[in-house]
Amino acid sequence: MRPRRPGGIVTSMGGYADRIAHVNLSSRKIEYEPVDPEMARKYIGGRGLGDKLVFDAGHEFDAFDPENPLVIAVGPVTGTLITMSGRVAAVTKSPLTGTITDSHSGAWWGAALKWAGLDAVVFTGKSKEPVYAAIQKGKVELRSAKSLWGQGTSKTTDLLEKKQGKDSRVLAIGPAGENRVRFACIINDRGRANGRGGTGAVMGSKKLKAIVVTANIKTMPKPADPERFKTAHAAELKKIMDSPITSPRKGGLSVYGTEVLMNIVNEQGSLPGRNAKTSHFEGADRISGETLKATILKSTPTCHACPVACKRESEVKEGKHKFLGEGPEYETTWAIGAMCGNDDLPAVAYMNGMINDLGMDTIEMGVTLAAAMEASERGLIKEKVPWGDVDAMEALIRKTAARTGLGKALAGGAWRAAQAWGDTSLAMSVKGQAIPAYDPRGIKGMGIGYATSNRGACHLRAYTPAAEILGVPKPYDRLKWEGKAELTKTFQDLFATLDSLDVCKFSSFAWGVDDYAAVLGGVTGWDVDGDEIMETGERIYNLERYYNNLCGFTGKHDTLPERFLKEPGTRGSKGSVCELDLMLSEYYQLRGWSAGIVMPGKLQQLGITA
Repeated sequence: MRPRRPGGIVTSMGGYADRIAHVNLSSRKIEYEPVDPEMARKYIGGRGLGDKLVFDAGHEFDAFDPENPLVIAVGPVTGTLITMSGRVAAVTKSPLTGTITDSHSGAWWGAALKWAGLDAVVFTGKSKEPVYAAIQKGKVELRSAKSLWGQGTSKTTDLLEKKQGKDSRVLAIGPAGENRVRFACIINDRGRANGRGGTGAVMGSKKLKAIVVTANIKTMPKPADPERFKTAHAAELKKIMDSPITSPRKGGLSVYGTEVLMNIVNEQGSLPGRNAKTSHFEGADRISGETLKATILKSTPTCHACPVACKRESEVKEGKHKFLGEGPEYETTWAIGAMCGNDDLPAVAYMNGMINDLGMDTIEMGVTLAAAMEASERGLIKEKVPWGDVDAMEALIRKTAARTGLGKALAGGAWRAAQAWGDTSLAMSVKGQAIPAYDPRGIKGMGIGYATSNRGACHLRAYTPAAEILGVPKPYDRLKWEGKAELTKTFQDLFATLDSLDVCKFSSFAWGVDDYAAVLGGVTGWDVDGDEIMETGERIYNLERYYNNLCGFTGKHDTLPERFLKEPGTRGSKGSVCELDLMLSEYYQLRGWSAGIVMPGKLQQLGITA
């Protein structure tokens, strides 16, 4: 029998480094504390742990206030042999939405943080001058970044890797984060982004240029129950290798990357085109995964402990858009491509690299450009920004990062820009954050998913296309609203736990809830089952919603752009609109919320305390 504390909390915890660093950038004071076992059991790590640390810090401040914490956190599974376990979470109050936000990236940095002996780093305050944080052997040091300020993420990474050593991994912001562009992101490995919500802008507001981790894989934490871990790992890996979606032997993500979806979603009339004036794009095939593979694909690198290798590295050898680097992914190709009426794949790859180097969210950038194009078409702005004009797009991307000219308006994201232009209907946004590459007129689950997402429009809070397009875990009719509230809640709760473990959501194409329980139990030594996995996710989702409620968010913010509610879709969703109100009523009932507000009884039921 494993030792337990009062209340059923296991005292021994495998998988954790059992160390959280608190870094006050104003005073330069750095303190350390162990991971509280009760907090670990209730919120796990990654997103959940970050949420709790941000929640406990309070909410009555602006996102750019020095009091706003920026939490960089990993989970107990991170850095182990478990498949897809290399991710890291950045959690803070968002300058884009005003909500709590968490954003995740893959590659190797997350594993390196665990191997360096930390579960989380909490940054508060604001440095007087630019600094970077150097992490090694469980300790954090602050060092001058004056010479790095103003550099792009690639140059910053090059310089810090050279300075800190070949075993170092770098998380960095670019000029956009320094200039507090509200959708600035954090980049690691030159192309992996903690992309959404403006986490890079918060980092920039603190004068924190980068976080460098130097670690050795030999320090990988050992599982608390080696035999259970071995069994769970073997079972989950077999499922990954057998799935037609994730198996490198059978196609799907391994062959075409995330871009495998472009033609599929377009044919179904679920791909927003030209600022979602249509739900398809006639040039989709020219920017598809099939075309990328046939023309500019150079290699397929992968992340820690992942055989899927969905990442793409592209090379454009000729023309004005010569490029060598990571991407583009499906979301980026849609945002910079179809959403803007652009079918020039080399230009998309080039702009993807540019946006990553400047340190911005490619989704928000693309949707904001699309809003500017429609505003230009309607004469709401004096600047001419034609649909698909690559030269104009490139110029505006640079101006946005620098906050010059029209870029001053664009730097606030699509919703703020549209507000400045006098017509917020131009913004395909929810709670101030731009939609991703799925049209809710053609995929109804995405409608309720976008509307009720705690961090603004997002496909990764509840990826209902898994069921509505790919039939996982079972098929749902994408054009029917019935059953989508329950489907969305289930995905939201499950994904909250996945983000806390922190494992890639692509694992959910192959694993079931009991697989996640087996993995967590084997690593930590806990007695955990599928019901606890789902209850933990529900707790995390409700904690986020409660934080947002305290910040003034209610059910009136759980809505969609009017275009999706009143203007019918095209092609495979011709004549269809999103019946949000019907889904929302059912969703609130399932959640036990009243008008989008978490009730005291629900907080008590889930053990959420201030």
